[in-house]
Amino acid sequence: APSGRRVLVQRAVENVFNVIVAPVGPYADVDASVQFKPMSGREDASGGIVFRFHDGKYYVIRANALENNFNLYAYDRGRREIAGVRVQAPALGQWHTIRVVAVGDHIQGYLDGTLRLDYRDSRFRAGRVGLWTKADSVTAFDELVIRGVPSAGP
Repeated sequence: APSGRRVLVQRAVENVFNVIVAPVGPYADVDASVQFKPMSGREDASGGIVFRFHDGKYYVIRANALENNFNLYAYDRGRREIAGVRVQAPALGQWHTIRVVAVGDHIQGYLDGTLRLDYRDSRFRAGRVGLWTKADSVTAFDELVIRGVPSAGP
């Protein structure tokens, strides 16, 4: 683990989406980052940050080692891609960093320190932050850092 401490490893391979949300928040504006290591997956090998999570609705920004992409999705009873970019695949078995900065309707996504997505969307205004994987992804996470502006509610 980059932190020298324990990591969270998501090993469930039967679920469509796996989401774990931190107990802090909710936040209106947030700057969150996490180190992740895609370990395996035949259908999917990805990891990401969930933000503005409320009542099962959320955004997720994620990198996929099998599809060579970095995408932003809005999830509201069905996943919808709203922005994406092709990137060099995050190598399996290596640590990478995802960061999202969401201020008002402005959402920026960083992969390994490089700004990759710059988008505006206002459908979700506040909520909690967490981690995300899909399908049979086995992914390790370390050092989730959340800097936010507290919100009274979504």
